[in-house]
Amino acid sequence: MANELSVAVLGPGGVGGLLAALLSRAGHRVVCLSGEKTAEALRTDGIRFRSARFGDFTARVEADTELREPVDACLVTVKHTALDAALARVPAPVLSDGLVVPFLNGVEHPAALRARYRPDRVAPAVIRVESTRVAPGVVEHGSPFAEIDLTGTDVPRPRLDALADAFAAAGPATRVLEDETATLWAKMSFLAPFALLTTRYGLPLGDVRTRHRDELTALVEETAAISRACGGPADPAQALARYDAFPPSTKSSMQRDAEAGRPLELDAIGGALLRAAERHGIPAPVAARVVDEVHPFA
Repeated sequence: MANELSVAVLGPGGVGGLLAALLSRAGHRVVCLSGEKTAEALRTDGIRFRSARFGDFTARVEADTELREPVDACLVTVKHTALDAALARVPAPVLSDGLVVPFLNGVEHPAALRARYRPDRVAPAVIRVESTRVAPGVVEHGSPFAEIDLTGTDVPRPRLDALADAFAAAGPATRVLEDETATLWAKMSFLAPFALLTTRYGLPLGDVRTRHRDELTALVEETAAISRACGGPADPAQALARYDAFPPSTKSSMQRDAEAGRPLELDAIGGALLRAAERHGIPAPVAARVVDEVHPFA
C-alpha cells in the first residue's frame, strides 16, 4: 500500500460514515457502497460529519451501488443481519488483492468471509465508538473516543501496519494485535452480556447493573468461561468494573435496534455465544435463557 490508500466502505452508516469521513479528510480515496438512494445523497452532498472530538466538516466521497475496481481495503461496516445481501456489492474478483476489514459484532464472521474472499486478506477489526447515522450522509460522533484494534492471522503484517497508520493519522487511536481470537473474544465478552440484558429488559445499563446485578454477574462469568475455552481473555471482575464505569444512560446497539423495530444481531451475538459453549462443553444456562427471552423481539 502507498501512503495514500483507496478504501471502499460497505455500509456508510454510523461507523462506516465516521471512517469514510475521517479517511477522506486525511487525503485517501474513499468509495462508499450502498443502495442507490444513499449513494445519490453521498454523491450530491458528501458526508456531513459532526463530532466534538474531530470537529464538524463535510467530506467528499465517491459513491456507488457496487465495487467496480480494486481497492486497497474494503471496510465492512454493515450490521450482521444485512451482511449476506451487502456482500453482493463487493464481488471477490473485483476486490482482488484488497483487504476485507469487517467491523462486525460476533466471532463467526471471519470464517464466512474467508470462504468468500482471499483468506489471507481478511483482517477483522474491532472499534470502540459511539457514532450514529441520523440521515443518509449525516453522521454524529458522540463518544469522546474512537479506538480501533486491527488483526488478521494470515494477513501480511505490512498490509495491516499501512492500514493502521492510515486510521491513526485520520483520527482513531489504532493498534495492530497479533492474536485474532483474543481480539474478537475481548469484544464479545464485553458486548454479549451488555447487549443481551439491556435488550431483554428494555433498560439502560445503569438500571441493568443495579436491578439485575446477580443476573449480569452470572452472565459475565459464563461468557468469560466460554471465552477462555475459545482462547480469549477471561476476567469477569474487569468486565463488571467496565460496566460500572459507563454512564448509567448507556444503551446497547441491539437495544436501540429493538426499540426501532429493526432486525437484531441476536444470532451473531447470543447464538454464537451458545454455539461456542456447546462446542467446548461449557454450561451456559443463564445465556441460553436470556437469548430465548430476547428471541420474541428478534
